This record gives sequence, C-alpha cells and structure tokens, in this order.
Amino acid sequence: MKEIRNALNLPIERSGATRGAAYNPATSSSGTAPILEVDRVDFCYRASKALQDVTLQIPEKKVTAFIGPSGCGKSTLLRCFNRMNDLIDQAKVTAGEIRIDGVNINASDVDVTELRKRVGMVFQKSNPFPKSIYENIAYGLRIAGVRNKRTIDDAVEASLARAALWDEVKDRLHKSALGLSGGQQQRLCIARAIAGAREILLMDEPCSALDPIATAKIEELIDLLKSRFTIVIVTHNMQQATRCSDFTAFFYLGRLIEIDRTEKIFSSPKQKETEDYISGRFG
Repeated sequence: MKEIRNALNLPIERSGATRGAAYNPATSSSGTAPILEVDRVDFCYRASKALQDVTLQIPEKKVTAFIGPSGCGKSTLLRCFNRMNDLIDQAKVTAGEIRIDGVNINASDVDVTELRKRVGMVFQKSNPFPKSIYENIAYGLRIAGVRNKRTIDDAVEASLARAALWDEVKDRLHKSALGLSGGQQQRLCIARAIAGAREILLMDEPCSALDPIATAKIEELIDLLKSRFTIVIVTHNMQQATRCSDFTAFFYLGRLIEIDRTEKIFSSPKQKETEDYISGRFG
C-alpha cells in the first residue's frame, strides 16, 4: 500500500498544520482546522453577480452541505473550488480569495491541473467514460504518469472498494461502464474522482437522478468516505443534508445567509430566511 500511495501521491495524514483562523461557527465548534477558506468572495458571470461577499470555512474530513433555492449560487461556489468556472467565458472571481491550505487557488502561479488532482468532482448526472470499468479508473492514473501495471491494478481495486463497488464489478472489469445501472455508474464516477491524489471531493447534486435505493447507497458511501476526504455536497434535498452532512450552509440570492452544525441549522436557525426555507415557506 505504501508503494501505491507514493505512486499516486495520495493525501497523507496531517499533523495540525496551521491555517487561517477567521471565526466561523462550523470550524470553531468542530475543533477541526479548515482546509478550505472562502474570504469575502464575489463572483460574476459577465456583468451578473452570482456570489456576493461570501465568507466561510470548510473543516477537514467533514461533510459540508450547501442548500438553498435554485439560482442562489451554491453550485457556482462549488465549481470555484476546483476552478471549473474557468471553462466559462467571462466568468471569474472579482473580489476576495479562495484558499486551500492557505494558498490562494486563483493566484497566477497556481497550476490548475495540480489543483484538480487535489480536488475531485462528481456531477449531477453520472458521466462514465465510454470505456471499460477498469479503464475509467486507470485512464486518469496513466495521465498522471503512473505506468506500473501492478500499481494501477491495485489502485483500481482500492478505488472501487472505497466506492463500495468492487464486489459488484470485480468479475466484469473489462466490460463497458455504460452497462452499469445509474447508481453503479455514479459510484464508478466517485471511484474515478478519488483514484488520484485527492483531498477534497465536490459533489453537485449526486443523487438527483437516482432512485431511493441507489440514493441510500451513495449516502452510505459519503459517510464512509468522510474519514478520508473532505466532502462538499450541493443538494436540494434537505432530508439528505440532515442525513449526510456535519455542517450546512444556506445560500440565498448569491449570499451566504448562515452556516452551522447541521442539527442546529435544522432545529434552531439564527436567520429568518433560513427558517423560512427549511420550513417550506419558499424555495
């Protein structure tokens, strides 16, 4: 396993590295240093401001859920964390900073490819490559420079096992991934996202297209993965947020209204907008 970790540059356990200490109810109450910090961020699509003055901290190896009505900015912020918004013309952070381990990820000297090796993403609709199950995992490792077949074999098995998929596909690794069920395809995408040197896993409505049984499997998987990865999930399903997340952030009209422990957000929110949303008065 040590050889695999070295070959894939997998994240190592930290020893209390110092990060920014701006007050935030999530990190202050968790006792966990933030791995990801958003500091007074504005984000615009051309002349339209999608995020305004957003400040929050994401604690390490916890699940943080972003909730709020459609168009409130939660998916926009999620895509900022691995700079997916760079692919959209005239879309950019216009003020503030987003930092991972204290480094501004929008700085001119940041290698976006290396950033995305650290920050994986799972999308709303499963998008397996039109390749074999094995190649869906192995392809990214080869692109990252891994050439040893034994190392790749071990990493494919480890990633599929972490995604709770190995036992279901181990006898058909070289068959098309497109033959899997929707829930299996989404778990394959999760396995692919965590196969490289990942520390943070972003999930944008990962269960919206799945049936209740497949959704339950993904939620169980999220609970297992948080011991190893920092997870940020966007969801419209508030029951899912209560089941999966340690912390919940509520967004409205491009602003962060409130962030706190999930049980506190849903039992005694501080802001009226939060209470109105979770009680179904709007949204």
